[in-house]
Amino acid sequence: MNTPICDFVKKYSESEPTRMHMPGHKGEALLGIEHLDITEICGADSLYEPSGIIAESENNARSLFGCRTLYSTEGSSQCIRAMLYLILLFAKRNGKKPLIACGRNAHKTFITAAGLLDIDIDWLYSERNVGYLSCELTAEGIDSYLKGAAEKPIAVYLTSPDYLGSIADIRGISEVCHRHGVLLAVDNAHGAYLRFLPESMFPIDLGADICCDSAHKTLPVLTGGAYLHLSAGFDLAVGEQAKNALALFGSTSPSYLILQSLDATNCILEGLPSRLAKLIPEIEEFKKRISTLGFSLYGNEPLKITIDAKSYGYTGNQLSECLRENNIEAEFSDPDHLTLMLSTDTEPLVRLEKALSDVPKKTPISTEPPIFKTAKRVMTVRDAMLSDTEVLPTEECIGRVLAVPTVGCPPAVPILVCGEEIDEHAIRCFKYYGIDSCCVVRKI
Repeated sequence: MNTPICDFVKKYSESEPTRMHMPGHKGEALLGIEHLDITEICGADSLYEPSGIIAESENNARSLFGCRTLYSTEGSSQCIRAMLYLILLFAKRNGKKPLIACGRNAHKTFITAAGLLDIDIDWLYSERNVGYLSCELTAEGIDSYLKGAAEKPIAVYLTSPDYLGSIADIRGISEVCHRHGVLLAVDNAHGAYLRFLPESMFPIDLGADICCDSAHKTLPVLTGGAYLHLSAGFDLAVGEQAKNALALFGSTSPSYLILQSLDATNCILEGLPSRLAKLIPEIEEFKKRISTLGFSLYGNEPLKITIDAKSYGYTGNQLSECLRENNIEAEFSDPDHLTLMLSTDTEPLVRLEKALSDVPKKTPISTEPPIFKTAKRVMTVRDAMLSDTEVLPTEECIGRVLAVPTVGCPPAVPILVCGEEIDEHAIRCFKYYGIDSCCVVRKI
């Protein structure tokens, strides 16, 4: 597979031009990569109006993913905003209200995008208590919800895989959604590789209408590289607005370093199916071995290892520190879990296995995470998000209305959503997860 963006930039750099254009470093080395960092000069094409090398590279990606695929240089966050905008256009085109039914473990970008676009949200809660990072929804549960909904949503929105590595039944849920005339949108940020498994688990292949991938999370792509995917069945007229949707939320100066990274990765993706076919069984064997050591694992995502730390006698944060002492840095930890993300190299597993085997098992910790309850909505997400605000210590926030999601990244999944009232239960959740202050709507 060719790499038109990389080839153009390399040729341009090697010609040693006098750069009378952005960026300001003019190709001079500070980090060593400046000579490859360019802007939309003649021949470099334009990300949001592609007709040359970017269009060619995106077509390469489309042939690999088997659907309409577009590049993002601002992560899945840009793609999530674009997805919601396209769903909004779809609703308007069909004379329907822009209401989205969404799994409660959505990334905060979904919430702020819904607020900006004035999209209403009907939250879907997990069918059992699994904490705030997972939201176990089944096809049967979605079917029951849609049958009983007083107002049917225009789309169902899921996060799959979630931050802990659980993958939803996309095929079953997509069949239910389409039977009810509802779109299925998927935040597949953690699953850019799923298309290339021996049996594809790519949401579009399983029936989703639209999804996004953070290429940089699991593929050898620079941070910020992502994809927006549209199924062949997605409304063509609305789908034609996908570039405009991305441009609406994107910088007019997209990174050509990230574009080159996406372009070059197409060559890697060609050989990824055979590599994953060999790699996945090795990872499964590794998971079995550490389970034998006494570690309980959570989730079913192939390239993610999530450990239920408390069953081994540690908090996730404590287990993370144990690994850090061996110079192993985890993706995420909290009081309950430790999450490690893999790539297409099993060599780090040798080091990880030794480090884990050196951690002595202790008496299991019996403390359960707080059970999540439906919060009382006082204001719309939009009204709360755009209100005058103040920041208060968490314990002083009972009865106040949350204005801004109080959460770091990772995991960027809010415990409470803009416009919801902070009650005593929410305070306990905040305290459990170490949130000491909240941004609330200022009282008039």
